[in-house]
Amino acid sequence: MWLLFMGLVVALLVFDLGVLNKDDHEIGIAESLKLSAMYITLGLAFSGFIYWQMNGEATAQYLTAFIVEKTLAMDNIFVIALIFSFFAIPRQYQHRVLFWGILGVILLRGIMIGLAAPIVEHYHWVLYIFAAFLIFTGIKMLFSGDQPHDMAENKLLAFLRRRMRVTDQLHGHDFIVRQPDPRTGKVVRFATPLLLALIVIEVADLVFAVDSVPAVFTITTDPYIVYTSNIFAILGLRALYFALAAILHRFAYLKYALSMGVVA
Repeated sequence: MWLLFMGLVVALLVFDLGVLNKDDHEIGIAESLKLSAMYITLGLAFSGFIYWQMNGEATAQYLTAFIVEKTLAMDNIFVIALIFSFFAIPRQYQHRVLFWGILGVILLRGIMIGLAAPIVEHYHWVLYIFAAFLIFTGIKMLFSGDQPHDMAENKLLAFLRRRMRVTDQLHGHDFIVRQPDPRTGKVVRFATPLLLALIVIEVADLVFAVDSVPAVFTITTDPYIVYTSNIFAILGLRALYFALAAILHRFAYLKYALSMGVVA
C-alpha cells in the first residue's frame, strides 16, 4: 500500500512538471482550477483503494482527515502569497517554487508523522494535549487581528542572509547561480531570491503542520491514513493557489471561519 501510494505521487509529480508545466509560464485561474479538480478527484478516488484494502471505518477516517487537512491548510495560501510578494517572484516562476516545495513537504510530513505515530500509540493521552493546542491556536487566530506581517523583520530570513551569499536579482528560474564574489573576484555559488522563497515556504509549512498533523491524529492514529490524507490535501491546495491568489482580497472573513473550525 505504501509503495503504491508513493508510486502514484511520483507519477503525478512527473506528469505535473514533465508534461503540464514543462516550460515556465503563468498559470491562470482556469488552469489552476482544472489542476486542483484533478488532484481533488484523485484524492477522493483514493478512498476507494482505502476501502478495498482496509474497511469502511478507515475510509470514513481518510475522507474526514482529507477534508480537515484541506481546510486547515487554506491559511497557507495567504502566507505563500505574502512570501512571493515580498521576494517579487513573477507568476511564471511561482509554480516551480511550489513544485519543489511539495517534495520538501512529502519528506517533512513523513518525518513528523513517523515520529508522532509511535508516541500517540503508546501514550494515548497525548491526543488531549493536541486537542488543547488546537483550541488555543483557533482562539489565537480569532483574536490576533489583521496586522500585516513584516517579512523584512523575519528572523529566519535574516539568518539565511547572514549564512548564505544571496543575489539581489532573480536569474531566471535558477535557485543557485555561479558568479564572481564582489570582495574576492572568485567565482562562487550564490543563492537567488527564488531559493530564499522556497526555504521560507518550507519552514512556514512545517509551522502549519504543527497544527494540522495533530488535528488528523485526533481523527485516526493510523499513520497510513494520516500521511496519505495530508499529502493529497496539500497537492490539491498548491494547485489551487494560483486561482485563490488572484481573489485573496475577497476573503476578508476566512481567518475567522478557519479559527472557529479549528476550535470546533
